[in-house]
Amino acid sequence: MFRTTYKVPLRLGGEAVRAALPTSGSSGKVSLVRIGEQRRDRAIRILLTASEVVGFAKTGGLADVAGALPPALAHRGHDVAVVMPLYQCARKGAVPVEQTSLRFRVPVGDRGYEGRIWQSHLPDSDVPVYLIEQPDFFDRDTPALGHGLYQFTPTGGGKRDYPDNCSRFLFLCRAVCEVMRLTDFWPDVLHVNDWQTAFAPVFLREVYCKHPDLDLRPHYRKVRVLLTLHNLAYQGSFWHWDMQLTDLDWSLFNPSQLEFYGNLNLLKAGIVYSDLLNTVSPTYAREIQTPYYGCGLQAVLSERRDRLSGIVNGVDYGVWDPSRDKRLAATYDADQPQPGKARCKEALQRQEGLDPRPDAPLLGVVARLAEQKGIDLIAAAVPALLDAGAQLVVLGDGEPWYQHQLEALRGRYPGKVALSFKFDETLAHRIEAGSDLFLMPSRYEPSGLNQLYSLRYGTPPVVRATGGLADSVTDTTPETLAAGTATGFSFIAQTPEALRDTTMRALTIYRDRPNDWKRIMATGMRQDWSWDRSAAEYERLYERLAVPQTVAI
Repeated sequence: MFRTTYKVPLRLGGEAVRAALPTSGSSGKVSLVRIGEQRRDRAIRILLTASEVVGFAKTGGLADVAGALPPALAHRGHDVAVVMPLYQCARKGAVPVEQTSLRFRVPVGDRGYEGRIWQSHLPDSDVPVYLIEQPDFFDRDTPALGHGLYQFTPTGGGKRDYPDNCSRFLFLCRAVCEVMRLTDFWPDVLHVNDWQTAFAPVFLREVYCKHPDLDLRPHYRKVRVLLTLHNLAYQGSFWHWDMQLTDLDWSLFNPSQLEFYGNLNLLKAGIVYSDLLNTVSPTYAREIQTPYYGCGLQAVLSERRDRLSGIVNGVDYGVWDPSRDKRLAATYDADQPQPGKARCKEALQRQEGLDPRPDAPLLGVVARLAEQKGIDLIAAAVPALLDAGAQLVVLGDGEPWYQHQLEALRGRYPGKVALSFKFDETLAHRIEAGSDLFLMPSRYEPSGLNQLYSLRYGTPPVVRATGGLADSVTDTTPETLAAGTATGFSFIAQTPEALRDTTMRALTIYRDRPNDWKRIMATGMRQDWSWDRSAAEYERLYERLAVPQTVAI
């Protein structure tokens, strides 16, 4: 019988081995294959878990991180595996998934739920992925019916969270701990991400470190936990009676542990129970300790400030690189951006129905149409820019109010405004390459990726100096131009006037000082925001945690 063998690092008798997990048609025994590869002395074993992973399921940037960071870590010599739910989109996706005979049963409230482990690997890598099958919780995403990963569209429109989201992701958090036992993959570090997996360290400490099998306890007690906060606005806050779903003692429902203003807050619980915390930029790590950005959790985070740090997300330059991007009308690089970039601009203008004018500065936007992204600032600031000869192209989906604002602009400025209210990966690449400036006036932006894409594509970003935007874009001033560090344009005030004036400042350089403009483009294109850079910073966090120690219970 043919069986794909995925490379799953295990420890057995002190030797490194690889295991092929049994499929549903096998005998149920795990077959082992010895390997002769050299291991780095400081190799760390990492189990990363997230509710979505690119290649299998995606709604946002979390999936990109969960799909790109593990291969970068593996490339640096570490043993990495990933755990996520088995959604319909993962089951039916382009990356094959394979059923195993590994099963478990855990309580959620007064019911026991069975889970089964499926296996796969991250695209273009040997990093194993364990997918948790539980049909009641995860087999429901059907876009044609308005059913997503976390929300559904009721009759009458809008979006609502699934009412059982607490149960769904508490189950996932328990499943993560079961995966360690069933696959014999005992990590040095468990890396959890956002509220959907933040409760895993609670179960780890309160349940699995006290496992009735005395032989398992030492393994669980050696696991250290890193929690990454991708967006503090989403916390997994549920009413207090959902505490019963955890099957934990109510004594833990107190302000120092699981209770948060009368609710069960899964993210807050993870913050309390994790050994280290990080978020996706140094500036955001500081911002979330303030009332404006802290979303109510600022005091909890300030108490743990010595364990909190920030790492800007990386870019997969295998996908986002204008020198080899097959989606573009022409390729180009930092040494010779023209005529390739000009051809990309002309192709974008024609494709999107804009007047094909090479002299008209083209402003690009790729974003969710939401308050966070400052879409209202764009709608208010752009008329002055269009009157000054600019054009605008927008790609994104979201709240109808912002669509109406942008549609009104298109009506007022025919041939100057192009709108696409959808998700289109190819168009996103073409906007990054064909635009002259990229607008990203976010009210808050934990890390951000589009400004990093814009830098690589020679499209200087105009950003509000917050979070990862402040950490990755250097404002153009006489001093930064002289130093050769200018990569874009930034402002602080959350007003249309600030966005308008900063963009006007950029357009003045674009039109009147072409040599300075070329220097800004080239400096941005040569920046290193690769995942290897990010992985090196995560590696340092893991090294802080991966010191032999045991939790005292």
